[in-house]
Amino acid sequence: MRTKENKDRTINITDPDSAMMKSRQGSHASHNVQSVVDDKHGLIVHADAVSDTSDVSQFANQIQKAEEVTEKECNVACSDAGYANTNELEKVDREKTKIVVPNQRQALHCPKKPFDKSTFIYNKEDDCYYCPKGKRLKHRRTYAENKEHGYQIVNAITCISCEHYGICTTSKRGRTITRLANEASREKFERQYEEPSSQIIYKRRKQRVEHPFGHIKRNLGMTHFMQRGTEAVKAEVAVAATCFNIARMITLFGGVSNMMMRLANVNG
Repeated sequence: MRTKENKDRTINITDPDSAMMKSRQGSHASHNVQSVVDDKHGLIVHADAVSDTSDVSQFANQIQKAEEVTEKECNVACSDAGYANTNELEKVDREKTKIVVPNQRQALHCPKKPFDKSTFIYNKEDDCYYCPKGKRLKHRRTYAENKEHGYQIVNAITCISCEHYGICTTSKRGRTITRLANEASREKFERQYEEPSSQIIYKRRKQRVEHPFGHIKRNLGMTHFMQRGTEAVKAEVAVAATCFNIARMITLFGGVSNMMMRLANVNG
């Protein structure tokens, strides 16, 4: 593997389409494998390879590609916290599609801090927040680059003289809060994830989604790619997914002969 440096990133000359990604074995030139798995049968509906170093921008793209394959709208779209991006989740948020994706805090089971933003009440009509003590935080600015809105206590002395100063905030300017342009959607997805039915779905996700990866890596011995370039790697991923699906169907149909008979009837 040969690499060269530029001001933005390290480029792998052997495979320019790859990107440096971290794993348990360290950092390597890699492709990010994506898969969408059917909950009912545990089959891989769609498999892909991308050069993005994280999953944060992949949720909607992968779900939509899976829907193209099945020609059906997804009933429940579930993933781990690596895909928690409100903008992405909104793209799939429809009347017939339930989103079950935790944010990082929910996934790590981190308790909320005493004066977490969720303890502040947002007033939509006046576009302001009220702190737990009933004091008003006024809209101060909008950050155009990420479409966030900033809110700050009207009078800094209100915070400084408060009994909770030093816990709620240590700023001499008083407490500030940042609100996303689509904050309502983010809050909705958080509540949706915490529903009892969603917890059952999320627990099942690991059994379904991680099973194919485990089979491909351990049973098929595919721990790295033989090909170079995104298109070739995508083809290699597709072959691996097909091998998994065939093995899975043999199990589902109760043997090779039964599977062949069922496939023959479908084709006939």
